[in-house]
Amino acid sequence: MKYGKKYQDSVKAFDLSKQYDANEAVSIILETAKAKFDETIELHVRLGVDPRQADQQVRGVLVLPHGTGKTKRVLVIAKGAKADAAQAAGADYVGAEELIAKIQNENWFDFDVMITTPDMMGMVGRIGRILGPKGLMPNPKSGTVTMDVEKAIAEVKAGKVEYRLDKTAIIHCPIGKKSFGKEKLVENYTALMDAIVKAKPAAAKGTYLKSVTLASTMGPGVKVLPKL
Repeated sequence: MKYGKKYQDSVKAFDLSKQYDANEAVSIILETAKAKFDETIELHVRLGVDPRQADQQVRGVLVLPHGTGKTKRVLVIAKGAKADAAQAAGADYVGAEELIAKIQNENWFDFDVMITTPDMMGMVGRIGRILGPKGLMPNPKSGTVTMDVEKAIAEVKAGKVEYRLDKTAIIHCPIGKKSFGKEKLVENYTALMDAIVKAKPAAAKGTYLKSVTLASTMGPGVKVLPKL
């Protein structure tokens, strides 16, 4: 893979093999994020767990102290009073059968998060095969299957993120935008890392935090000193 001049210059600006503390790492990321747009800063954490084992799963949700910098479009599948409440709470789309059909028949995905009430899960489950691979399937653990749709919408709009293991035992999660500045990014990083550490499964053996890396959208990854 060929990297551009900006990327190559960024790589020379720090020691790729060194682990930095969070403050230093964020400073380097901000210096090396040279794209003309407001780059997203992402955290990548490799964990010493086996994602194939049910008792070693790591997933959870939290509202980052300063949000993610991205306004998420929320779709709520609900009826009656809950649909009215969702509309009043600022959901971007609210509906039931007609929106399920739109997703199924028109491949419509103009939303980032789907929230539904428990009574509608049977209907939503019919398109689980479409939603699952895109990470859009509502789940009680992530707070997206709930009777309190107003709270769920407010949290998503405030910058709630879901962290979860992929098949290679790595968690990928945004912690904000370059424009946030160092202080807010470090606070978001600390909140997310604390949540991941607290979510350590009892069945996990050996080193839990194998590697921690921060990277901007177009910049190189900076290794961060893991702290348990």
